[in-house]
Amino acid sequence: MALAFLGAVQAAEPASAPAATNEARWGRVPRFYGRITANELGLVINTADPYSVTVGEYYARRRGIPAEQILRVQLPLRASLTREEFAALDQAIRNQMPEHVNGLALAWVTPYAVDCNALTSALGMGLQPQVCSNSCAATRTSPYTGYFGAKPWLVIGLRPTMQLAARSVPAAMAMIERGMASDHTLAAGSAEPAMAYLAATPDAARNVRERLFPPSGPVPGVAGFEVARVRSEALPAMRRTLIYQTGLVRVPKPLGGEWLPGALADHLTSAGGLLDKPPATEGQMNILDWIDAGAIASYGTVSEPCNHLQKFPHPQMLIAAYAQGLSALEAYWHSVAWPAQGVFVGEPLAAPFAPVPASAPTP
Repeated sequence: MALAFLGAVQAAEPASAPAATNEARWGRVPRFYGRITANELGLVINTADPYSVTVGEYYARRRGIPAEQILRVQLPLRASLTREEFAALDQAIRNQMPEHVNGLALAWVTPYAVDCNALTSALGMGLQPQVCSNSCAATRTSPYTGYFGAKPWLVIGLRPTMQLAARSVPAAMAMIERGMASDHTLAAGSAEPAMAYLAATPDAARNVRERLFPPSGPVPGVAGFEVARVRSEALPAMRRTLIYQTGLVRVPKPLGGEWLPGALADHLTSAGGLLDKPPATEGQMNILDWIDAGAIASYGTVSEPCNHLQKFPHPQMLIAAYAQGLSALEAYWHSVAWPAQGVFVGEPLAAPFAPVPASAPTP
C-alpha cells in the first residue's frame, strides 16, 4: 500500500503551521519494481538554444540514449511557453517518441513553465490551466503516486519529465557526471552510511514537512542508509549527504558539506523553480543553487503554491523510492502528489541503490 500523503495544511503561505506533536514514525510504503533506464528515456533538444544542443548531445553520448529516442525541436528562449506553443511541443513528443519511452529529459533551462504550470509537469501528466485562476488551490493528483512499475506511459499514460538544467554548460556536464558516478554505488550498502538530512527550521510556514519526517536512524530494510533529523540553526558537520530537505526562503551557504554522487536536495518555498533568476544574496533561493552545491536533482515551484504538503516532495516517499533502486527522476516524481506547479530538474537516470546488472563485467 502506498504511503499516505497528508491533506492540505494551510490556504495561504504566510499562515503558520502547528508544531508536530505525534511521535515520528515510518509510514507504509509501496514495493516498487523495475526502473526507467536509458533504453526507456526520451531526450528533447531545443536546436534554437546552444546550451540545449551541447548539453543534450553530451547527455545522449554519455548515457547512450538511442538515436530514435532523441527529438529535436525549436522553442523560444524565455521562461514560459504560451499554451499554443506548449500544445505543439506536446503533440510533437506524442507523435515522434517511440511508445516504449516511459520518461523524458529536457535538455534546457528555459522554458520551464506554461503560464503558471511547470513545463515538466505539463508534459508529464497534462496541462492544468485552471490552476492559474487560484494557484493556492488543490491541483490534480498525479496518477504516478499510485503506480509502482517502470512503464508509466504504457500503463497510465504518464511520462515523468525532468530538465537537465544548470547555470552553465560546464555545470550541467559536471551534474551529469556526478549522476553517472552514483549508479549502483550503494546497492550493497557501505561501511559508512549515506545520510538523509531532514532539517527543521524556525520558519513556521515553510517547516510544514517536519511532521512527515521519519525518525532518526537506519532506513528500514536498507543497509548503509540513515536519516538524521537536524535543525537549520545548528546543523552538524554534514557528511556523505545523499538527501537534504529543509524549509527556508534561503538556505545559508555552504549548502551542506560533503555530497555523495547522486545527492538530491530541495527547500520548501514559493519561487524556487524560477530557473532564469540569477543567484541572489537575498530573496528566495533558486533550486539551481543545489545543483551548484553538488546535488544532481532538485524540485521547486514556478508559481505561488502556498504550503500544501502535496505540492512538495514527501520526505519518506523520496527516501523510500530512491532506496529501492529507482532513478532520481522516478523517486522525485513518486514523492509529489500535486506536481502541476513544480519543476523537476537534474540528471534523471542517477540510481545509487540500483542493483548491478547481472551482465555487468566484474571489476
